[in-house]
Amino acid sequence: MDTTNIFSLKNKVIVVTGGTGILGGAFVKGIANAGGSVVILGRNSTVGNERADEINAGGGDAIFIAVDVLEEADLLKAKEIILEKYGKIDGLVNAAGGNIPEAVVQPDADIFNMNIDGMKRAMVLNLWGTIIPTQIFGSVMAKNGSGSIVNISSVSSKQVVTKVLGYSMGKAAVDIYTQWFGVEVANRFGDAIRVNAIMPGFFLTEQNRTLLTQPDGSYTDRGNSVIKNTPFKRFGKPEELVGALVYLLSDASKFVTGMQLGVDGGFTVFSGV
Repeated sequence: MDTTNIFSLKNKVIVVTGGTGILGGAFVKGIANAGGSVVILGRNSTVGNERADEINAGGGDAIFIAVDVLEEADLLKAKEIILEKYGKIDGLVNAAGGNIPEAVVQPDADIFNMNIDGMKRAMVLNLWGTIIPTQIFGSVMAKNGSGSIVNISSVSSKQVVTKVLGYSMGKAAVDIYTQWFGVEVANRFGDAIRVNAIMPGFFLTEQNRTLLTQPDGSYTDRGNSVIKNTPFKRFGKPEELVGALVYLLSDASKFVTGMQLGVDGGFTVFSGV
């Protein structure tokens, strides 16, 4: 293997679901900076097109396709567009997902009367929002004979984080899916296809900003608790996930599969003492 620039994504076509979110924005920019062609998938056409235009104006290569990751027809249409333009897919980042209010259990709520429909919706979004794109775009990688799939886990799949039960269960399911699918594709395709996950700690996104910070930017009680239990004593910055992502998408991780790479400022290894 040529080790002169094993972290390069040059000549690789990378699909990013949830590419219009905060973390997704860092992902697509990082992939472009590493030389990859980026296919931005998401529901927000305004943001998606802006991000693609920015990358293209800077000398990169990107397109945006509006999709809902839970709608198989959307993804099949996107696959046709991608193959018509690029003829291949080398990587998939399953960044679509997140929490929903109905899957949050408040401290004063009756835990024997939870919103089951809300919990199911959170599971569907995070688990099936990962599996369905993998089925469709992963099949292209299998046909081409190579590819890297990167799922997004969470520290809440490893440690109990109060309130966010539905989200936590969804991400725990993504973890076992990452391991199981990594083994299965290896059994079928050898070392051609890798399946791994990034496990972010606490990053400020649209979904958790109001839980962790006040309008003036100061921390809420929950935000202070997170900081107290994070050895680095701060939240992560979206761009700090890019190194792990590029590593898992590039040839630098050719012998890595079924793994979860933590980027959490030490949160999951700290006992609190």
